[in-house]
Amino acid sequence: MIGMGPAGMAVSAMGSSMGLKVLAIEKHKVGGECLNVGCIPSKALLKAAEANNTAFNLKKYGIELDIVSKYNDPMKTVREKISGINNKKFMKVFEKAELIIGKGSAEFVNAKTIKIDEKEYSGKKIFIGTGTEPFIPPIPGLKDIPKLTNVNIFEIKKMPKSLTIIGGGAIGIEMAQAFNRLGTKVNLLHMDAHLAPMGDEEAAHVLENTFIKEGIGVYNNANILKVEQRDDVIYTHTKDKIFESGQILVATGRKPVLEPLKLENAGIKYTKKGIIVDQHMRTNKKNIYAVGDCNGHNLLSHAAMHQGMLALMDAVSPFSLKRLRRDRYLVPWSIFTQPEIAQVGLTEKEAKAKGIKYEIVKKQYESYGRAVTDGNPEGFVKIIVGKRGRIYGATLVGAVASELIHEWALAIQYKKKIYDIMMVQHSFPTMSMLNKMVAEDWMMKKMESPLIKKIVRFFIC
Repeated sequence: MIGMGPAGMAVSAMGSSMGLKVLAIEKHKVGGECLNVGCIPSKALLKAAEANNTAFNLKKYGIELDIVSKYNDPMKTVREKISGINNKKFMKVFEKAELIIGKGSAEFVNAKTIKIDEKEYSGKKIFIGTGTEPFIPPIPGLKDIPKLTNVNIFEIKKMPKSLTIIGGGAIGIEMAQAFNRLGTKVNLLHMDAHLAPMGDEEAAHVLENTFIKEGIGVYNNANILKVEQRDDVIYTHTKDKIFESGQILVATGRKPVLEPLKLENAGIKYTKKGIIVDQHMRTNKKNIYAVGDCNGHNLLSHAAMHQGMLALMDAVSPFSLKRLRRDRYLVPWSIFTQPEIAQVGLTEKEAKAKGIKYEIVKKQYESYGRAVTDGNPEGFVKIIVGKRGRIYGATLVGAVASELIHEWALAIQYKKKIYDIMMVQHSFPTMSMLNKMVAEDWMMKKMESPLIKKIVRFFIC
């Protein structure tokens, strides 16, 4: 296993538990980008920011305190938490595998042999999980100035007074709110029409409104002309405005880490988007699998873990089974701001593009007592439904949206109808009741049909 990010950890832990002889190689640290410089430290920083924001907004809960924030060192706390995760208990799951950590990059000698630290190793099956790294766009001047990416942002010693963020995807959005809530003046610039361009426009607007209320500058459709630094100030030039800041964060996407592998030695085909694989994550060399971000499909940690699991199962199976295909499984995604955004299946825009006949059923958070009493009335549950109740997609924006989305993922994946959600008893007053309530609204709308009313009157009256 080359690479010990989420995909590599899944392959190594499961493979060694099956009794396979596993060699796991990691250039840096076990956990890859996600654990060390990605989704986990970012959530730790977001939690610190949430705590600070709550402390200064206790009045909405009927509590008034005289608070002075000193911003001691939230990044230090983040680093301590990540260090705490990387302990012996965490590594115990890999104790049956042979680990080579921090010895450099592995490279292919041929289709059955790899080399690391001048030593060669061979295996019947080889898995590649080398992940991705930040993509730096060719904006004039950007390469010549010091900049932050997810790789080094958690190493800064103190929060900057001002920060310009380039990129309106998950990383840029989450860091915008986190830094702003910890006292940094933030401007977020990106080239798309709305934040989280891969998702629902209405949901993005809910988040944008929150950002603006919190004092974050959100600039959609921003055409960045150049970036320069003078006297410790970074100037970001757009067509309409020049932004000044002490730091700049580049969050403009990812690119696969392939060059060190020397894939050509093994005859493995790839493009600039990633290693070419089939639905079983097999490369053109059938004994070699590419799992996770390095294959360019669904650049998400949970997708990488799932691909690792499917690829390993395929590798040990004597048959090529359809249920081990990647495309049989939905990939939900979430953004962990306040409010959160979560999505699975088709967005309304995608359903319209496919020519699907659908209707929208939506439930506002503010219509549910629990959301209001919790102080989280912003948001909605939005479901794309076919005439007979088939669920095509779900978008949620609001508190714990990232948790509520999985019920919809399960329903869509296993072809359950929206009335199946309605018929499941949800504990009251949990936030998951919103899922049941939106399904009830769909059914009540159906009951308004003149034909249904006529049938009901016939049997009742």
